[in-house]
Amino acid sequence: MSKDGSSMVYPTLLNHAAKWARKNSLWPMPYGTSCCGIELMSTLSSTYDLARFGAEVVRFSPRQCDMLIVAGTITTKMGPVLRTIYDQMLEPKWVIAMGACSSSGGIFDTYSVLQGIDEIMPVDVYVPGCPPIPEGLIHAILHLQKVIDQGLPRNTAEKPSYDEAINAMTYKKYVGPKSQYVVTESGVLPNR
Repeated sequence: MSKDGSSMVYPTLLNHAAKWARKNSLWPMPYGTSCCGIELMSTLSSTYDLARFGAEVVRFSPRQCDMLIVAGTITTKMGPVLRTIYDQMLEPKWVIAMGACSSSGGIFDTYSVLQGIDEIMPVDVYVPGCPPIPEGLIHAILHLQKVIDQGLPRNTAEKPSYDEAINAMTYKKYVGPKSQYVVTESGVLPNR
């Protein structure tokens, strides 16, 4: 009680308090397999200090985590293990696909690499880049915190179509309405 006799209790709804607590206490489960894992480690270091945003309690037990950060290439043999980790995590749980490999397979368009982890689990936020910069992961976590705080509907992020992905990764001369080339599944063809 303060000196003037007023109470120091702020009335609020339990729903708002729960959203505030969830937003400011994300416990990440890192799953770094290649170069994106190094960027994830850099984000957790003192230079970028992810602790400022309430996501510093990194746990390596899925039963103590509510945010899975998949950073790197996921092979088909790793798929069932990663899905088991996802199934063992606490509810509500969120997934961040960090980098080109975990988002879409990256440069590894082979039978042994998953072409995006959305083939085995829902993804909430994709972080672009190969490898993405630490600021990209921080932006993704801040976006996720905004979704949690505002109670926005939790739509899983949509994976781009094959043509959208190919056109996004080609040189400028191959894309655009006045292009002399068209990118298709069979390759780059002259525009007629």
